[in-house]
Amino acid sequence: MIETVLRITFSLLVVLLLAWGLSKVARKPLAGRGGGHLSVIARQQLSRNSSVAIVRVTDRALVLGVTDGQVTLLTETDLAALQEQREEPEERVPVSLPAAAPTADSSPAEEAATGRNPLAGSALSPQTWKTALETLRERTARN
Repeated sequence: MIETVLRITFSLLVVLLLAWGLSKVARKPLAGRGGGHLSVIARQQLSRNSSVAIVRVTDRALVLGVTDGQVTLLTETDLAALQEQREEPEERVPVSLPAAAPTADSSPAEEAATGRNPLAGSALSPQTWKTALETLRERTARN
């Protein structure tokens, strides 16, 4: 009985040590992965099965068309120009908000009269539902 428990414990210990050792080996990068000679700069999905990718290969930038079945070289571009463009911040356009916002004590009728209803045109607006019902009534009355 004790011999069986010792064998099972030893076998379990060997299996756990093998799993731990394999996990350490799997974490190490494979040959060529750690060199940094290849990296994807940008990727844009065009459809479900196709995309365009800009790939840096050492000191060159390649524009590739990628599908499920193949990878096609579209063109080669200047790597320095791409890196400069990525470093420049995007120009942001300011958004202007309406001047008068509805107050907490204003009624929906006042908001509708002044055109300040924040829900106007949405599915949450009572006016949208009223307009939809009126349209349906008009269509059914004609028939």
